[in-house]
Amino acid sequence: MRGTVRAPPLGLGELTAPQYQVDTFALEPADLLLLHTDGVVEARDPGRFFYPLAERAASQTHNSPQALIHHLRADLLAHVGGRLGDDAAMVCIQCTPGPGSG
Repeated sequence: MRGTVRAPPLGLGELTAPQYQVDTFALEPADLLLLHTDGVVEARDPGRFFYPLAERAASQTHNSPQALIHHLRADLLAHVGGRLGDDAAMVCIQCTPGPGSG
């Protein structure tokens, strides 16, 4: 889910006068939240096409967070021909049932 209002990338807000808005959403048990840096989505293949993270991640939502990251890392490196031109980071979090739920 994407935010409803666009804002400058983290760290660049002081260069403008943005109006920040907090977006909230509920995570259900077993939901995955994938966080990533711009180095992931801006990675280009030899044809100069960006890495299609949303499509690639959506096809792997049945995986655990560890398996998803492992798959996306391998797929990203294959996309760029084995070597990234920028730093890239991904973190995947899975919502688990709290105490007393279930």
